[in-house]
Amino acid sequence: MAELKVVVAGAGGRMGATNIKAVAATPGLAIHAALDRPESSALDADAGSHSGIAPLGVPITGDVEAALAGADAILDFTTPTSSVALARRAAELRLIHVIGTTGCTPEEDAEIAAAAESGAVIVKSGNFSLGVNLLAELVRKAAAALADYDIEILEMHHARKVDAPSGTALLLGEAAADGRKIALAEKSVRVRDGHTGPRGEGTIGFATLRGGTVVGDHTVILAGPAERIELSHRAEDRTIFAHGAVKAALWAVGKPAGLYSMADVLGL
Repeated sequence: MAELKVVVAGAGGRMGATNIKAVAATPGLAIHAALDRPESSALDADAGSHSGIAPLGVPITGDVEAALAGADAILDFTTPTSSVALARRAAELRLIHVIGTTGCTPEEDAEIAAAAESGAVIVKSGNFSLGVNLLAELVRKAAAALADYDIEILEMHHARKVDAPSGTALLLGEAAADGRKIALAEKSVRVRDGHTGPRGEGTIGFATLRGGTVVGDHTVILAGPAERIELSHRAEDRTIFAHGAVKAALWAVGKPAGLYSMADVLGL
């Protein structure tokens, strides 16, 4: 099989650099282009050198069309607006589009889903860590088995993260809601302040912490009568997300157009 020609979007950022290193180190994948914002200070730098590895002979560009020409796949951990625009082009060009962007609104998620229906093979996840996706399955089962236990989700990330709750926290919340056969949008509690009254029955609470350089800590608490179960995951390095993303890109080869998740990739 020929190498899969991959465009790494957000190449000038920390996650972009991690994705470049992962693609370069993975048999069957090749860096086709490195894409970043037109105003990025990383433009024209060699993608490999900028990411801390040997030069790849691929300069970071802000030209989307030049980057996508001749490509097979996009690894995209950027912003909701950028991911929606890339999804549209992925549909037109029939590309694989792996999306790790978080903070999308329901409307943006709907646009990404529409792009998948129009021709893109999209794998989108709030977290590409293999451990987190296995944790989500445990949460789903625990929520179903312990139907009268209260569920709270606590997450902490670095000080520069711009969306809350995290995509991972929402992924875990969706897993819990699925286990309970309820709609997360109708049962989630994002903020508690002041005189709130007693906890709403059947709700799923979220608590968000931000500070320092934390890559990502998540704990799902199931609190019942006289006992508490805590299911946790702590990310220690961004490479776990990149490894999951390249696994998803390889898995997507030959799949029909559509919207997939890491649960699909892992056969969960």
